Amino acid sequence: MTDTFQTVQAQFAGALIDAERAVPPAVSSHTARTPQKRFAVYRNNVIVGLSEALRTQFPATERIVGREFFAALARVYIASEPPRSPVMMSYGQRFPAFIERFEPAATLPYLADVARLEFARTQAYHAADAAPLDATAWQSIDADALGQARVGLHPSLRIVRSAFPVVTIWSMNAGIIEPASIEDCDAEDAVIIRPHTDVEVRRLPPGGAAFLDGLAADLPLGAAAAAAADADVAFDLTVNLAGLIGAGLTIELRPSAPVKGTAS
Repeated sequence: MTDTFQTVQAQFAGALIDAERAVPPAVSSHTARTPQKRFAVYRNNVIVGLSEALRTQFPATERIVGREFFAALARVYIASEPPRSPVMMSYGQRFPAFIERFEPAATLPYLADVARLEFARTQAYHAADAAPLDATAWQSIDADALGQARVGLHPSLRIVRSAFPVVTIWSMNAGIIEPASIEDCDAEDAVIIRPHTDVEVRRLPPGGAAFLDGLAADLPLGAAAAAAADADVAFDLTVNLAGLIGAGLTIELRPSAPVKGTAS
């Protein structure tokens, strides 16, 4: 019985990422009965291309483990997680979770979170453009009504929560700050955003991730602040509001009460 086109595709794709597999039976050449050498060259080009895509997306991760280790890690990942889309920007979405399961990387428990931060930067870079809300927009709302206002967050905004100092580790390995011994190994949560041209990575203050999660769930600002305070007793609303406005994290402010100067 003749193989279906889907079967041929599956055989071809599987052989491309697994060097132990033979050349698929449907592959032929006008110069050779079984074109092993030509297929091997093509297979190598595919693996190299996918490896380079991972290196481009995860440069800090590679710097932490070294090029040789990263190349081996990438090969194993490619074999177990072939691309599911022709859009290469999405390739590597499962890479952080794969790192968590990769036994040779077990001595670097923070590595997966660094990779999550790096993939979040890719997502932020390709997110929709939107103009951040000007700080003056906040002045139009009465202080008493601010707690009931709802906030629209920037479409590029991503949050990475970590039990490790992930922002500090990433910054050292991305050339942002000089490498040094990390004295404070406390957890760090990161917010990743592209308010204008460049992607920015910022360390969130205590309770900041919970606060943004609440706003993303369309909670009123006061309720989001209360949830953040429950999550972290060190939550400071003033500090978090300053970051929310100053970092350009918002694009919309919807008051539930009349703004100053309007009729009730």
